[in-house]
Amino acid sequence: MPFIPHTPEDRDAMLAEIGAADINALFDEIPVGLRSKGLAQMGPGKSEMDMLAWFRAMADKDHPGTCFTGAGSYDHHIPAAVWDLTSRGEFMTAYTPYQAEASQGTLQLIYEYQSMMCELTGMEVSNASVYDGASGLAESILMAVRANKKNKSRRVLLAGAVHPLYFAAARNLVKNQQIQLQSLALNSKGQVDLSALEEQERDQQEAPVALVIQQPGFFGTLEEEVDALTDWAASRNALVIAVVNPLALSLLEPPGQWGQQGADIVCGDGQPLGIPMASGGPSFGFMCTRQSLVRQMPGRIIGRTQDNQGRSGFTLTLQAREQHIRRAKATSNICTNQGLLVTAATIHMSLLGAQGLRRVAVRCHNNTASLVQQLAALPGVSHRFEADFFHEAVVKLPRSADAVRAEMSARGIQAGLALGDYFTGPPDLSDCLLVCATEKRTSEEIDNYVRQMAEVLA
Repeated sequence: MPFIPHTPEDRDAMLAEIGAADINALFDEIPVGLRSKGLAQMGPGKSEMDMLAWFRAMADKDHPGTCFTGAGSYDHHIPAAVWDLTSRGEFMTAYTPYQAEASQGTLQLIYEYQSMMCELTGMEVSNASVYDGASGLAESILMAVRANKKNKSRRVLLAGAVHPLYFAAARNLVKNQQIQLQSLALNSKGQVDLSALEEQERDQQEAPVALVIQQPGFFGTLEEEVDALTDWAASRNALVIAVVNPLALSLLEPPGQWGQQGADIVCGDGQPLGIPMASGGPSFGFMCTRQSLVRQMPGRIIGRTQDNQGRSGFTLTLQAREQHIRRAKATSNICTNQGLLVTAATIHMSLLGAQGLRRVAVRCHNNTASLVQQLAALPGVSHRFEADFFHEAVVKLPRSADAVRAEMSARGIQAGLALGDYFTGPPDLSDCLLVCATEKRTSEEIDNYVRQMAEVLA
């Protein structure tokens, strides 16, 4: 919308019409101490040409380097058509489709998105998103506490390899509802130590209300005993919450098929599906569940129906949101539809298709496997967790990972995430680097990474 300034004469005429002495009289209820003191610190304005030249100079300084960092936000290729279509005015201005008759395009797109997410996760229903993967986990925990009528402990167990930022965000969102989050110990492979579950049973009188399993885990490792973990929870009437990478689901067994009964709630971050890294956001979180739990799921669900003439149409089927019902009865007061990003993800999945997603996932795995194999051949470097992984892995270095990362950055390579700030031990990971090589990384880039790492370590 263009900004149309008023002349002094325009302002005087309007003030005279309403009987106000000056502009300040319109804000007399605001204490003087809270009013703006002006913008004296602002310099003189620039012309459009000078402003564009300044921004170009600033942009030229931004050379992040070749990205080998993942940890929840990944440098995937995004076909140009994804955001070219997403940026069309029909989608850019679409938010909540309250009027079905005027929002059939948006409603159909969300319906297709939900269908794709259900196919990926092996679940029965999907919502039309929450803010991000971390808030999706928090919402899933709250949902599990509401939905589980058999276990009243308000105690939730989380695999030790759950993303630490997801854990922190979930704790902040659920702690005031007296929900206790407990992290399970890891074994030497970076997976859930099954003996930790036995200790839980010995130390606790009440069964947990839910068990959270991340697959792949934060370290990139795969939980080999995911079926056993799922069955363990089900046998104790605990709901299973799966935190997943949607791209990995094109290769891995979907959570809906874990164990004898499958997971109960699935959540994660949709960033790998056509969303730029964009310095950390925005992204969108997805949630899927069983039909039996659908009324406890926040967000909205789009359904397909027919009108009285037999024509197909789309409508909001379930809207468990605070705008429509009393706040105390709402399933969530923070959920939203990240409509623009969901649009991009739907177009991205449509363009790649099932086989395209699988090819991307395979190449990601192969690139990371090649990188880790070559790094482990360097003196003093080893693969920290000897377990199967998807497209991230932890390498142990002979010196501080943070220092190595800084030196690699100076050489134009974002070498990975130094884990010392995220895991203080045990185990001590201050000399460990979480590396990721997506499908965008070429063999030349991987070879250069290994060569530069060898020089830095030497």
